[in-house]
Amino acid sequence: MIKLKIVADFKEYQILNMHNGMKIENWNGIILKRPDPQIIWQDQEYTSKLDATYTRSNKGGGAWSNSLPNWQIHYQDLTFNLKLMGFKHTGLFPEQAYNWNLIRTKIKNAKRKVKVLNLFAYTGAASIAALKEGAEVVHVDSSKGMIDWAKENVKSCNLEDKPIRFLVDDVVKFVKREIRREHKYDIILMDPPSFGRGSNGEVWDIEKDLDNLVRLCTQLLSNDPILFLINSYTTGLSKTVLENILNLRLNSKYPGFISSDELGIKTYNSNLILPCGIYARWEKEIEK
Repeated sequence: MIKLKIVADFKEYQILNMHNGMKIENWNGIILKRPDPQIIWQDQEYTSKLDATYTRSNKGGGAWSNSLPNWQIHYQDLTFNLKLMGFKHTGLFPEQAYNWNLIRTKIKNAKRKVKVLNLFAYTGAASIAALKEGAEVVHVDSSKGMIDWAKENVKSCNLEDKPIRFLVDDVVKFVKREIRREHKYDIILMDPPSFGRGSNGEVWDIEKDLDNLVRLCTQLLSNDPILFLINSYTTGLSKTVLENILNLRLNSKYPGFISSDELGIKTYNSNLILPCGIYARWEKEIEK
């Protein structure tokens, strides 16, 4: 039996087919074909109409077959703006709905004002989930384009009047400054890339830098923290590694529960499940 956290209630997103390294997805009526390295099997090929296909180049990178106007997708009471990006993405990872739900539950059950720090925050889905439950959010990403996109998503969710700060900054430098300022957070979220560059060219390497970042972030936790969540799509990085880091850096100071798992999405009208990254989390208490 396959054991991983499966997102099954994203009504406007479906994986229609998986075959020979490619997945066919329905994004609220837009049908896309994109590569996925996890799909190493052969199945019946999808032959219906496609709106756009992403093809990799032998020289690196790739391109979409068509340019499409931007569009929107909805999950529960959240609205996200999508577009075709240069590196096969659309600006949203639907499997993260599992974590959005967890974040909302944690904030709702806290029954107090909650401060959230979202690092490598991308287009802001996790930030919006926290805002929706009344949290105060600090959203940090090194890309101004991603920050602008996150602002658009906040606006589309009618949350512009909610307490969120957007910062274009190198995550490690920002965390060090927050330590000096003695700022504290009840929830810390991070979705670090395998490799990356900060706003001023700083180099990030998850294998070399993640443990130190988590160590620094523990100095930002409040006296009564709720959640510390690490998400990763780095190939070859085990969820147990993430658990080990949380055990080393958090559990001695903040006794709680540490767990990890894969995220996945079930294919429409099939028993096949696509694994979509891993997470590990420390939490004050386990939600029932």
